[in-house]
Amino acid sequence: MGQKLAISKIEKVTHDVRQFTFEKPEGFEFTPGQAAEVGIDREGWRDAGHPFTFTALPDWDDLQFTIKIYPEHDGLTEQIGTLKEGDSFIVGDPWGTIEYKGKGTFIAGGAGVTPFIAILRVLRDRGELSGHRLIFANKREADIILRNEFDAMPGLEVIYVLSQEDKDGFEHGRIDKQMLQRLVGSTSEKFYVCGPDEMVESINGALKELGADPDGLVFEE
Repeated sequence: MGQKLAISKIEKVTHDVRQFTFEKPEGFEFTPGQAAEVGIDREGWRDAGHPFTFTALPDWDDLQFTIKIYPEHDGLTEQIGTLKEGDSFIVGDPWGTIEYKGKGTFIAGGAGVTPFIAILRVLRDRGELSGHRLIFANKREADIILRNEFDAMPGLEVIYVLSQEDKDGFEHGRIDKQMLQRLVGSTSEKFYVCGPDEMVESINGALKELGADPDGLVFEE
């Protein structure tokens, strides 16, 4: 059973993504990229145990999740979509998912970008973003989470890929071997991949075919 933590602020990030800021217990520690099992303080949902990634930084006074709401799934995120300030999450202990291991390319699909948010924020605060790249795939332009924040990150190269819209300034289609070859060039760097399982699998496969070192691939297993 986790700790009951009250929500202090809820912000709308896109049409279906909310940013939740909530209290941080004394001595609570985590590493950027880590997640926790989460429930909410409602009958039937306290042990929901769905993992969400912290998008706050470890030195912030508060904790934060950035969560995509799926109203049609009739599950935890639908419930989370109805939370108000003053309601509470039940948050378990942080555990490792994606850890920063050095300069490279972050490849994300939709809400899979959340483990990268805190990592990129830390690099930004340290002035160490230069030489990093974010390739971020979504269905439509309106789905892009925290676009303004990514666009304003100094030194970060950002490439947006849209599968259902073909627009100027965006890559169109799905991230495959050909697109990676064109966008990435060298495969000697680290690659961080997060998104739907199928996407992670196919991208990891494509990167290996392009010569990426399997030890340099960082993804949720």
